[in-house]
Amino acid sequence: MSLSNHTHVNPTSFFLMGIPGLESAHFWLAFPFCSMYLLAVLGNVTVLLVVATEASLQQPMFLFLSMLATLDLLLCSATVPKILAIFWFDASWISLGACAAQMFFIHGFSAVESGVLLAMALDRHGAICQPLHYATILTRANVAKMGAAAFLRGLGLMTPLTCLVQSLPYCSQVIRHSYCEHMAVVKLACGDTTPNNIYGLTAATLVVGMDALGIAVSYVLILRVVLGLPSREARTKAFSTCGSHLCVILIFYMPALFSFYTQRFGRRVPSHVHILLADLYLLVPPMLNPIIYGMKTKQLRDRVAWSIHRSLVLAPWGLPQHPPPPAIHGPFPS
Repeated sequence: MSLSNHTHVNPTSFFLMGIPGLESAHFWLAFPFCSMYLLAVLGNVTVLLVVATEASLQQPMFLFLSMLATLDLLLCSATVPKILAIFWFDASWISLGACAAQMFFIHGFSAVESGVLLAMALDRHGAICQPLHYATILTRANVAKMGAAAFLRGLGLMTPLTCLVQSLPYCSQVIRHSYCEHMAVVKLACGDTTPNNIYGLTAATLVVGMDALGIAVSYVLILRVVLGLPSREARTKAFSTCGSHLCVILIFYMPALFSFYTQRFGRRVPSHVHILLADLYLLVPPMLNPIIYGMKTKQLRDRVAWSIHRSLVLAPWGLPQHPPPPAIHGPFPS
């Protein structure tokens, strides 16, 4: 089948090119992609299992971390299996419905994850700035409401975006990308794409702008309180508590913004560089988030180590499996 441009082809399927310019390297690129995907799945599933099975971790910070792990699993699983199929098996065709669904999941869950990161910043603000009221404010019910608000806002904003894309007439079936990214698909359209461009840019800017502003205000208030603490040890512990969250925020927002604005304005950036970074954006944060939280959060680190020790050492020999002592919780979780 010819992949050249046609007038108003109205396709029922699209052809994903993978990484244009690096087609000869697709086979070998698939190996690090697959390794990162497996690490992301293993790490996030471990976080979910440990938080679900350990009663001492049923607190807001870890409930939000479970939401983050779930979103990371959904984000990378919506794209990476198809990318690997393209790289290894030349399975480049994707139906219009599957392309729209992939686009909805990528952009929708990215918006939801941004909302969860804002909720985690508010959680850290409550734990450090209002420790006496923290337990009464951040109840499980309120955590669930914050998660539901992030979910409804993110998916609600992306639903019109997907509908707008499906209503466009198309002149080509060839998507110069590894997955159905919004602007990569819109560029194939023959008709007026101004509504798509305006809505996509506005929705993304509002989500990132509102959440980044909320996170910045939260951390300015946290910084004021931390710098006023009399004890150097307390200040160090407070900074350590927020350090993992700040790392996750930077890992999520920086490549996302680069990919988003390069797709629209970065015409001088080589396409293979942009698309490779866009692919890694959906892989690197899900892979690193569990590692960062595992290294920075003592409660989670201890429980993961205990679970591994129990499964690999105690259980096979029938030894007593007494759990470690519960962590002592205060305004600054370790």
